[in-house]
Amino acid sequence: MGEFVRLEVTDGIGTIRLERPPVNALNTQVQEELRAAAHAAAADASVRAVVVHGAGKHFAAGADITEFTSVTYQEMVARVHALSGAFDTVARIPKPVVAAITGYALGGGCELALACDWRVIAEDAKLGQPEIKLGLIPGAGGTQRLARLIGPAKAKDLIFSGRMVDSAEALRIGLADRVVPAAEVYAAAVDLVRQYTTGPALALRAAKQAVDGGLNGDLASGLALESHLFAGLFATDDRLEGTTAFVEKRAPEFTGR
Repeated sequence: MGEFVRLEVTDGIGTIRLERPPVNALNTQVQEELRAAAHAAAADASVRAVVVHGAGKHFAAGADITEFTSVTYQEMVARVHALSGAFDTVARIPKPVVAAITGYALGGGCELALACDWRVIAEDAKLGQPEIKLGLIPGAGGTQRLARLIGPAKAKDLIFSGRMVDSAEALRIGLADRVVPAAEVYAAAVDLVRQYTTGPALALRAAKQAVDGGLNGDLASGLALESHLFAGLFATDDRLEGTTAFVEKRAPEFTGR
């Protein structure tokens, strides 16, 4: 698909693979190719779940800092929304998405992982938001998604200090969902989402939209969104199949319609 980012589809699972050696630094080209791959995964009906994976030793060691040394305030004002929007496109893929993390997931790499629904990480992986050490803050979702995931106090600890966390701490604070040996990370990520490839695609889309959308507002707004999405699923073939199969005491055969 792109020079540094590809979408590969096998058995209903789309793998968005970053390939920019040696550390998959997220320069502007990678960000735009990532956006294109996320759009393609969202639009492809054969893709029922997604794995975001960094080829090589590292998931993504952050932004390409060489691009930051000469950029002006005016230039960054014009670019910052595209930077954040690339990861937001990943977050908005209306399908289950898991990050498969080996090595470093730092700065923009950690923000990319946060845009996924789950994170499977290697035993020797390191995650963090070190932007403060550059006189910056996370600028592509880190301050918002990290706080929502692990709570504001823990998020401030990581963001204010810029320190890295190992796999044990990441699992303990909820930044990681599974920890496995490095050689097994991609397979474990695929295994996590494989169950969803035969699930009711429209119901899974609605469930993700309800959870993510509800986090952005108050409880009343979230409940209203949930009710709207719940009612809409009564127009789907999978709802009819699921309820009929339950009554008939058999396993449902969902078609994604």
